[in-house]
Amino acid sequence: MTQPLKIYNTLTRETELFKPIHKDYVGMYVCGPTVYSNAHLGNARTYISFDVIYRYLLHLGYKVRYVRNITDAGHLEGDQDEGDDKFAKKAKLEQVEPMEIVQRYTVDFHQVLAAFNTLPPSIEPTATGHIIEQIEMTKQIMANGYAYEANGTVYFDVEKFAKEYNYTALSNRNLDELLNNTRELGGQEEKKGRLDFALWIKAKPEHLMKWPSPWGVGFPGWHIECSAMSTKYLGAAFDIHGGGMDLIPTHHTNEIAQNVACHHEQPAKIWMHTNMLTVNGQKMSKSLGNSFLPGELFEGRHALLERGFSPMTVRFFMLQAHYRSTLDFSNEALKAAEKGLTRLLNAGKVLDKLNASSTSTIEVAKVKESVYAAMNEDFNTPIAIANLFEAARLINLIHDGKEQANEQDLQELKSLYENMVYGVLGLKDESIGGSDKMDELMQVVLKIRGEAKLRKDFYTSDQIRDQLKEIGIEIKDGKEGTSYNLG
Repeated sequence: MTQPLKIYNTLTRETELFKPIHKDYVGMYVCGPTVYSNAHLGNARTYISFDVIYRYLLHLGYKVRYVRNITDAGHLEGDQDEGDDKFAKKAKLEQVEPMEIVQRYTVDFHQVLAAFNTLPPSIEPTATGHIIEQIEMTKQIMANGYAYEANGTVYFDVEKFAKEYNYTALSNRNLDELLNNTRELGGQEEKKGRLDFALWIKAKPEHLMKWPSPWGVGFPGWHIECSAMSTKYLGAAFDIHGGGMDLIPTHHTNEIAQNVACHHEQPAKIWMHTNMLTVNGQKMSKSLGNSFLPGELFEGRHALLERGFSPMTVRFFMLQAHYRSTLDFSNEALKAAEKGLTRLLNAGKVLDKLNASSTSTIEVAKVKESVYAAMNEDFNTPIAIANLFEAARLINLIHDGKEQANEQDLQELKSLYENMVYGVLGLKDESIGGSDKMDELMQVVLKIRGEAKLRKDFYTSDQIRDQLKEIGIEIKDGKEGTSYNLG
């Protein structure tokens, strides 16, 4: 392997050599979804990115405990300490129990991630299943002097904490500016400081999801949930904490503060964050009308989409951008990804049929080294994919008789595809019933095209040829008949 694994750390703003706290073991926590609505593409990008990171760590031989929570309580609208609970509001609108809302959208979340071929995490804890742990952590933070109770609500004392620790270490924001820019919110009269946030919130009589606590009946604040669950399953200090970059300023900043106030140490050595999605250069949002769900993208059910794109096409498209880069959706970019994916996977099918030569004229080791070098440089999937395309080019040259490969090189190519294309990148063939059915289907298409030529319907014949070429299937007319080439 060319170099050891290096990861960009949001906390230090540097790319660091990865050394797990416990040799050969990795603890990774990723903030999961708030299951009060359908999983959106921003969610999908984050979890696909961490799926590849999880797969690569496993491939390197680490034993990984990957914890990704389900937020099913305590998340108020606007991410503040006042307002309606997202689950309760949806439940009241639909006249169902809050846990029906939770169940419906948890199932939707799992179905979306299954379509994208992501591996399940090692543990998927729920906030409602860990109320005791959240209460105990709140009690410890109070005992350590960093939280106080006011009328049944417990607040974290940010300004006291900030006198001893760097509260804004993760976001790198100026504390005085935050204090000056914090707008007046409901409940401010109970707080000692304007930046103080709730660890435990007193429930109003009409609140649907509530539990008994030492401070009265209430429910947990959003931030304490992740702190409690990461501590329970990974310990006070673990290797990697991840999520979307939108979580940096508030949620992850407050998680760090809670953990440090409770355990007197940073929870995670490395903080990793995925970047945002845009559509045709604009930020993806419901208000702009350019936000679509994964299902709408698969089926093409949106005004901005010319047609649908398969889950593997979308996964491949996302991996063609680095996880820390902005990712821009457009019909043209998705079509290009579709062609690229077809070319990459078709080369894998060709590879299985190649025969070895006694000599070799290719350099597989160099290609393999470049793929691993890219992945070891902060999981740089676009560079890794570019080098996998070089492997696909070599495969097609061997198939066409323009290069030769001995048995060892063919095995190296097969290993590279198995480990990286199918394993780490998590790509799979979505063709109908696999290669045998694909061949049967193509024979039907070629027969229809041949009959069109006999009728001198050259327009239809050319359309079939040109449209197949657009998706990476080349038709060849020769003396011995018509054949096709995948890729």
